[in-house]
Amino acid sequence: MSGIEKPLLPRNPRPSRAALSANQATRELEELNRIGIALSETRDVALLLNLILRKAREITAADAGSLYLVERDSETANRALRPPRLRFKLIQNDSAQFPFSEHTLPLTEESIAGYCALHAEVIELADAYRIPKSRPFHFNSSFDQEAGYRTRSLIALPMKNGKGEVLGVLQLINCKRNPRARLTGAPTVRRWVRAFPERGARLALSLASQAAVAYENSRLYQDIENLFDGFVNAAVKAIEQRDPTTSGHSHRVCEMTVALAEAIDREARGPYGDLRFSREQMKEIRYASLLHDFGKVGVREEVLVKAKKLYPLQFVRVLDRFDYIRRDIEARVSQQKVEALLSLSRKEAEKRLRILDEEARRLLGELDRYGEFIARANEPTLLPTSDFDMLNEIAHKTYRDPRGTERPYLSSEEVRFLSIPRGSLDADERRQIESHVLHSFNFLAQIPWTEEFRGIPEIARAHHEKLNGKGYPFGLNSNQIPIQAKMMTICDIYDALSASDRPYKRAIPTDRALDILKLCVRDDEIDPELFRVFLDAQVYRLAGKSS
Repeated sequence: MSGIEKPLLPRNPRPSRAALSANQATRELEELNRIGIALSETRDVALLLNLILRKAREITAADAGSLYLVERDSETANRALRPPRLRFKLIQNDSAQFPFSEHTLPLTEESIAGYCALHAEVIELADAYRIPKSRPFHFNSSFDQEAGYRTRSLIALPMKNGKGEVLGVLQLINCKRNPRARLTGAPTVRRWVRAFPERGARLALSLASQAAVAYENSRLYQDIENLFDGFVNAAVKAIEQRDPTTSGHSHRVCEMTVALAEAIDREARGPYGDLRFSREQMKEIRYASLLHDFGKVGVREEVLVKAKKLYPLQFVRVLDRFDYIRRDIEARVSQQKVEALLSLSRKEAEKRLRILDEEARRLLGELDRYGEFIARANEPTLLPTSDFDMLNEIAHKTYRDPRGTERPYLSSEEVRFLSIPRGSLDADERRQIESHVLHSFNFLAQIPWTEEFRGIPEIARAHHEKLNGKGYPFGLNSNQIPIQAKMMTICDIYDALSASDRPYKRAIPTDRALDILKLCVRDDEIDPELFRVFLDAQVYRLAGKSS
């Protein structure tokens, strides 16, 4: 050996108790952070509550647990407030199965959860069956008796929000030395169950606070969703009250469009085999479908509900005018008869009266014929070419009003409306009806949608576009139209065709409505693959069920 000795390398020392404690604290903090992130990402209240209870049991190695929510009535002027109560919302148990249904119980000091909620106090029991007599609460052993279970260690934790209000109670049962152990009887309980350690209680209390905030946020989010649902339903009701004949249309289109989206979601092959809609996207489709016609509130009501070519008041004026013309004819003939009787001989008068009677019959018969024609031409059906000649004939007929002014049987506007070749709307009125799409878009664009619903205005705006670019309002072609709008278009057309009788059209049978949609596919107006799924999934049957 050389004269210089190398120092011995130190062996890896065993971690100190302090180092172990620090590592454990770091792991626990990281776990709490992960749980906090998971809680903040879950908006569904039912899923969130399950997650809260499961995570609380995991970090405390609890075999079982339950969750209670505090329920308080909001103040109303018309209803007496009920006392606060506890809702037994949820139960979990790794070792025993128990038929459970949520229910409420009084919020009093007599129950462990009630005392915890009322006093915002953590309750720790090494043995739930040995509660000090000084405590006002007692343990309800009915679960143990019915399930053959044995509750030993128990901890109840108040779920307090940022204001210090108790929103609920987490109750954790039987802290296990081995998290995988199953407590199948008293011996296993004695072997594996211990009191909840102080560190575990602190972790669980921290989690309970996080859970309260997450629950409050989730409930607030759900309240906002409910509020918006109420607004949407009120908006749809406003549309339907303006045009009662189309009542139910928006809801039927919504139900069919959502069903078609679900059917597309199940497709494994074809052009849309890879397309999947998230829960948020399904809601987006639902809202867009319900609100697609909301812009009709911006269309003049008389145009919106126009059932025939002439507006009701216009038609009444025509009838009143013809009644006046009839009485005028009768009065003129009667006057001429009186003049004949006064100025002519009896023989000549009789001859003149016969001529006047014949003239009156001709004029009144002609007037009746004109009236019947106008009533027929006023219907929103196809106007034969020959009828235009009759309309022109009537338009050139004149009469004298009470002031002696010569006027036509029909005004130029009345002739224009009665000349509509098909349907009840002229070109200008049709443009007004079509403008509802832009009204819908302008209205929906004013709403500060969250990120997942930003597409609603665009989807609603495109529901009258056609793949061949001949739709409205912008003449978009296929690749410019959102897939959600393409689905809605099919459902919208089908419902418009098959809906119950309306003043301006008869309902079309299902087979005929589907045949018309097939012609739309042929003319490159609607998506053929979406229509195939619409047929295969029998989405159209929903229209009849919800009518």
